[in-house]
Amino acid sequence: MQRPSRLAAAWPWISTLARLGLAAVFLIAGGLKVTDLAASARAVNAYDLMSYDTAKVIGAIQPFLEIALGLLLLIGIATRLSAAIAAVLMVIFIAGIVSAWARGLQIDCGCFSKGGELTGGRTTQYGLDILRDVGFLALAGLLMWKPRSKFSVDGLLMGDR
Repeated sequence: MQRPSRLAAAWPWISTLARLGLAAVFLIAGGLKVTDLAASARAVNAYDLMSYDTAKVIGAIQPFLEIALGLLLLIGIATRLSAAIAAVLMVIFIAGIVSAWARGLQIDCGCFSKGGELTGGRTTQYGLDILRDVGFLALAGLLMWKPRSKFSVDGLLMGDR
């Protein structure tokens, strides 16, 4: 019987770190927004991509979606599907930030804050926000490619040791 290579043996651990990291991102982002849904709606509306009524609905749903996705990733159930949903959300978030930047809007992205228009001499951080979200997108991509991880419900259901 041939032993797996070191890299093959490391992949479940690498995927575990990616899964837990991405779970933390969504749990923190959703948790920061869920206590003030009006601020979440204002943050979505600041992108000026939809009507205020639509932004209110998106702003009210988004924190709960982020928390649900974070919990799925945390427990490791439907990891590939959860990662795919996370990747779609990251692409949407990146597109929104690029759109705001291209149109010269001066807003806080609202990813880990109340978001909205910048005041008090604060400046945009669009390049850093995009770079950060590309990193999160890479984590989601890694999990779509290698979803098997340690300490996951998926692993229990599939008989992984």
